Parts: sequence; C-alpha cells; structure tokens
Amino acid sequence: MAASNNTSLPEIPSKQYFTIGETSELCDVKSHVLRYWEQEFPMLKPMKRRGNRRYYRHNDVLLIREIRRLLYDHGYTISGACQKISSKTQSPSLPKKNKQQQFIQEMIHELEKIHALLKE
Repeated sequence: MAASNNTSLPEIPSKQYFTIGETSELCDVKSHVLRYWEQEFPMLKPMKRRGNRRYYRHNDVLLIREIRRLLYDHGYTISGACQKISSKTQSPSLPKKNKQQQFIQEMIHELEKIHALLKE
C-alpha cells in the first residue's frame, strides 16, 4: 500500500496513535463509517483504551485509505474489498499461518497493547 493512496487526502502526521476524529479527517470518512468498517474488515483492529476509545496506528490509517480507495474509487463491494485486501496481505509463496502461530501473533499484539498502556 502506498503512503498516500489519494492525492486529495492530507499527509499523515508522524504520530504513533490517532483518535477516531483525526483518522476520520485523514481518510475523509465519517466516524460511524470507520466503526462499521471495523465490523466488516477483520484486519482493521484499532487499539482500544479507557472507555473503549479507539486509537488508530499509522498502518490502520493506510489500511483505511486503501479500503476507501477500493470502495469509493474502484466500486468494489465490501466483501470484494475485503477479499482483495486479504489476498494482498497473504503472500502466495508462504503457507497460511497455523493456529499456534496465529495465537502467538495475537498474544504479541495484546502484550504490545499492555505495554503501551503501562507507558502512559
């Protein structure tokens, strides 16, 4: 995915986390659409902190811009865009992760969340 999928979108600042409002502005998508896309695109998982507040990382913003491009510019359906993105993220030369590897990745992700919370 390119750093900026659309020239009309603003440049992404060099911050670690973005609120849903900031992400909404960076991707030109309303907040309720972002929350809906989280349900439809399993790869879109922003970090949630106190009170279920969402914090998006730089990669999340790039992913949202890619979803927006596929849906709005190329006319994909949600399921079509989901398949397209899934096929991009999985390299055909590598075998799919088994359940143990997937569990380890999820644990690493959770530990990173805990580490970020403890840093505050």
